[in-house]
Amino acid sequence: MHFKNEIKEIKEILKSSRHAVFFGGAGVSTASGIPDFRGQSGLYTTSDEPCEYFLSRDCLTAEPLRFFKFYREKMLYPDATPNDAHRALAALEEKGIIKAVITQNIDGLHQKAGSRNVFELHGTMSRAFCDRCGRTYEPQMMESSDSLPLCPACQGIIRPDVTLYGEALPADAFAMAAEHIEKADVLIVGGSSLTVYPAAGLVADFSGKHLIIINLSPTPYDQRASYVIRESLPQVLTLLSDI
Repeated sequence: MHFKNEIKEIKEILKSSRHAVFFGGAGVSTASGIPDFRGQSGLYTTSDEPCEYFLSRDCLTAEPLRFFKFYREKMLYPDATPNDAHRALAALEEKGIIKAVITQNIDGLHQKAGSRNVFELHGTMSRAFCDRCGRTYEPQMMESSDSLPLCPACQGIIRPDVTLYGEALPADAFAMAAEHIEKADVLIVGGSSLTVYPAAGLVADFSGKHLIIINLSPTPYDQRASYVIRESLPQVLTLLSDI
């Protein structure tokens, strides 16, 4: 393990930190069997369909049947369970080291692993609501039917509580994420290319002492980082959680 010294040093940094925060992307969940979007085997690379359109507000409004067909076929992974990365972050939170998990993912696996202070910048598939009246529903209302899921109260479309292309990020989650990054003295970025804005712009606002990037491919923020580790995220976080 050629990065043994870096792990030792980062563990000491985490032990002495007062407000360590984790910022994660799709790479956190790939070991759970959920492909990322832009990687070699990601949805955008392997699909011949216009993914950004099918995951857009425009598609939901103009062609809701096509939206739900794509959503059910490409976005749902009902058998996915937390992997070692999720579990390690939950353990670090339990030990009082990680104060917040900020995620670009919509799969809810951080909470399933036991993390409590999670801020979902792109919403979550674990919730659904009526696009017309705002009533909330269990996500199974959308997932178990081949037709349009309609609100029994007003006949509006029941949709996932995720941020679609053409929609703003959830203001409360974004504000809380920004607040935690502003407080942070240590920011760990894992499994994110840091190219999806405005979420990635939060990292630009980090002014703490140590930026630590764990990602298999380069990011635009590597030059600013105290440590850049190009290894398996579950492996690295598991090692770091042994404090």
